[in-house]
Amino acid sequence: MPRGGVTGVDGARTAGAFRQGRVDARRGRVPDCAPSVGAAHVESRMTAVRATLALLLALALVPAPARAATLRPASLARLRHLVVIVLENHSFDNLYGEFPGADGFASARSLPPQVDAQGTPYATLPMPPGSRIPAGLPNRPFCIEDWVPATEKLPDLSHARDDERAQIAGGRMDRFVAFNSSKGEAYGYYHTMNLPLAKLAAEYTLCDRFFHDAIGGSMLSHLWLIAARTARWPDAPDSVRQRHDASGRLVHGGFVTDDGWVVGTCQSRLGPHAKGIPDSLLVPGQDFDTIGDRLSEKGVPWAWYAEGWNDALAGREGTSFKYHHNPFIFFTRYGPGTAARAEHLRDGEDFLRDVRAGTLPAVAFYKPIGIHNEHPGYADVMSGERFTEALVRAVMAGPQWDSTAIVITYDEHGGFWDHVRPPVADAWGPGTRIPAIVIAPFARRHHVDHTTYDTTSILALIERRWGLAPLGTRDADANPLQGAFDFAAPAGTPRR
Repeated sequence: MPRGGVTGVDGARTAGAFRQGRVDARRGRVPDCAPSVGAAHVESRMTAVRATLALLLALALVPAPARAATLRPASLARLRHLVVIVLENHSFDNLYGEFPGADGFASARSLPPQVDAQGTPYATLPMPPGSRIPAGLPNRPFCIEDWVPATEKLPDLSHARDDERAQIAGGRMDRFVAFNSSKGEAYGYYHTMNLPLAKLAAEYTLCDRFFHDAIGGSMLSHLWLIAARTARWPDAPDSVRQRHDASGRLVHGGFVTDDGWVVGTCQSRLGPHAKGIPDSLLVPGQDFDTIGDRLSEKGVPWAWYAEGWNDALAGREGTSFKYHHNPFIFFTRYGPGTAARAEHLRDGEDFLRDVRAGTLPAVAFYKPIGIHNEHPGYADVMSGERFTEALVRAVMAGPQWDSTAIVITYDEHGGFWDHVRPPVADAWGPGTRIPAIVIAPFARRHHVDHTTYDTTSILALIERRWGLAPLGTRDADANPLQGAFDFAAPAGTPRR
């Protein structure tokens, strides 16, 4: 079984604490169920932290979980439709650090201070030039909303593969400030009780040990979401290829590694892609298997719904459609003019029509455009929360709700700090912990699931439910979100 097992919290206690938390948030304080990390409190922790720092430095990361137990097919039969909504760039602590009963920063026993590149703790948090958040804050988590409301944009943070590896710092989780263009902004959080999706998490299941699939940014994480592996471009031009020196330090940036793996933000030669990029700088079509191929082989209907897809196909730019957030366009099977593209790659409006008509396929992925995906730099948090909540409410109101599960998660951490060290499965990851919410008539109610998962757990769930061969070792070994479900729950769950 994965580290941590399947545990939870009492439903009435969680819901009650969450309601009290909303009151406390309106009064401007952290609720009792999520203790304050004030100066005296943190300083008392730091004494113990410094005494054990040498031990922490010696600890290896959490070992990879053993091959997961499989949900029984008879139970899974109740799941006939799965909707996966993928948002952007927030760590668990950044959004859910105050969630009652979860392993958030507010209930952590120790919070090692953030340190500089030489390992020296910051006396106060540095901020980048022009930041709306003042320099000189104490070296501890702080609420971003004290300076930048959740309805306004925060600048983007550093979250490329080399950056995230340095931020994780061998599991110490103490260099998110040091290796970040946003410096101390990375140590900020949002009040959980103010988030619309957190209210849904309180009603259903929040997974508090869910890690993103591969260390690095959005394009890499989206490829792993659908294929559990990384794209290759062995003959990529030098201009887009990274170079590292003998010590491993990055000396030339690019989106392709020294040895030909595609790990950074890029676009597909197959299109659609932004105008003006020469073919020589566009990633050639890939031909390895995806979860879509596995589903098609079994005759299981599926679709990737992308808000703004029709505009992108028509070459209409300016809609904040993000090409690298749509991984199937990197695959030759789904290239222009193919039957597979026409059948499986659809617009966000098609999703809403299918929801209302009761014609959602068995597996549906949904990707919002930039302004709705919560990505720092071009989106605020609250717009994405409200947009996603509306999607969930639409599914709940549709005729297929009784047999549907919705998983809401994020592609990666976006450069924001998290205090829980990730497990090690292979050379790719997993990466930093991210939020994941499971909503269904047969999801556990008012539940915090402490089971260890990563994004390939979504693939594992699809594979076990529809009898598909795993795409790789990661999804074969991943727990298929089994701690989030109660298939014995009575039908007719209220549509809240």
